[in-house]
Amino acid sequence: MKKKSLNLLLVSVLMTSLFSCGPSGNKPNVELIQDMMVQPAVKPQKEDDFFKGGISSLVPPENTQPVGKKPYPYLLDLPQALLKIKNPIPGDLTPEVLLKGQKYYAIHCAICHGDKGLGDGPIKPKYPMTIPSLVSDKVKGLSDAHVYHIIMAGQGLMGSYGSHVPEGARWPLINYIRHLQK
Repeated sequence: MKKKSLNLLLVSVLMTSLFSCGPSGNKPNVELIQDMMVQPAVKPQKEDDFFKGGISSLVPPENTQPVGKKPYPYLLDLPQALLKIKNPIPGDLTPEVLLKGQKYYAIHCAICHGDKGLGDGPIKPKYPMTIPSLVSDKVKGLSDAHVYHIIMAGQGLMGSYGSHVPEGARWPLINYIRHLQK
């Protein structure tokens, strides 16, 4: 019985000492395979002799696209965009659509165009040019397809937001802008 208790005590002390040697406190990690713990990392946009031309930020191969993303076919062709693009939910101002549009408007548009679309967002004092009001007669006169194209391709100093606004949120966003215009 004494021998069994002594063995149990010995095993528990051994287990405690093994499991207490982790990365906590001032004790270093136990490196079983050193190559897995410390690997060379390439800093973005820094020179690297491993790649051809010495660049670390490689350009994707031609005619490739990210998984799950569809390319916007009318990027440089506004007339075709105006002919082919149609709002699948025109005038849909249901609470679900408006809330979704409002969410993406607050995230991506309000910083420049302001909460009410007046072009008076918080960035206005630092912006080099006048930010257009989304409730102006000019913008009201644009078709939904034209607004969609501006979101996807950008216009003037505004860059493309096609990669920022998910596909399922673009039309609710446009319908929310139309709601602001009323």
